[in-house]
Amino acid sequence: VLSLLSGQAFAADGIDAADTAFMIICMGFVLMMTLPGLALFYSGMVRKKHVLAVMAQSAGATALVSILWVAVGYSLAFTGDGAYLGNLSRLFLQGIGVETTSPLAKTIPELLFMAYQMTFAVITCALVGGAVADRMKFSAFLLFCTLWLFIVYVPSAHWIWGGGFLSQMGVIDFAGGIVVHINAGIAGLVAALMLGKRQGYGRDNMAPFDLSLAVVGTGLLWVGWFGFNGGSALAAGSRAVFAILSTHLAACAGAVVWTAIEW
Repeated sequence: VLSLLSGQAFAADGIDAADTAFMIICMGFVLMMTLPGLALFYSGMVRKKHVLAVMAQSAGATALVSILWVAVGYSLAFTGDGAYLGNLSRLFLQGIGVETTSPLAKTIPELLFMAYQMTFAVITCALVGGAVADRMKFSAFLLFCTLWLFIVYVPSAHWIWGGGFLSQMGVIDFAGGIVVHINAGIAGLVAALMLGKRQGYGRDNMAPFDLSLAVVGTGLLWVGWFGFNGGSALAAGSRAVFAILSTHLAACAGAVVWTAIEW
């Protein structure tokens, strides 16, 4: 940040305008998946009295994780050649100029690469919110996001995407199947088991407040996946097109099969 304010910038390493524009759009799409996508998706499936609380969890995770990622998370996840964790060379984005690029994404500014990865960290923490809806205080959820980001997400991102030991072993995670979804799924399961059943479960009416909100949220997540998966190519090219098309057709197939089973 200080380097940007002082006008100190490193030489560009082939920054491509098309790739940059594409990744800016993808970054926006991924952020849209949390706000408002997940916020609507989860709030439509809880009771009326918990709607704003669930939305606040998504908004809170977005704000808090974004700041923590810029301050420390990005540096620990995507710098250095450590087997298990990065270093602090990019603490508070020091050393990043307007046209600096990352070795992991040489055709876009490193600031954009950092921001794109930030949206991944945000939605991964927010995903766990669905598992603890109705059962965790807002302050406790923010504390969980802080601890889990640094204990689980950041090391995992470095292991696979930042050149850590799993990457060196040949593990490939194109768009977060391991770093995002398996991590969030395990965290949600453990959190649900630790918190136990909801108060009144089996006695009170726990019908969803408004499933139409969940449907709208689903649509936003569906479209957001184009930025999530297509953007993981880190360039506007054939790999991005293939990922986007595969994402859409897989979702369509899932919708058709689910409809057939429900019929």
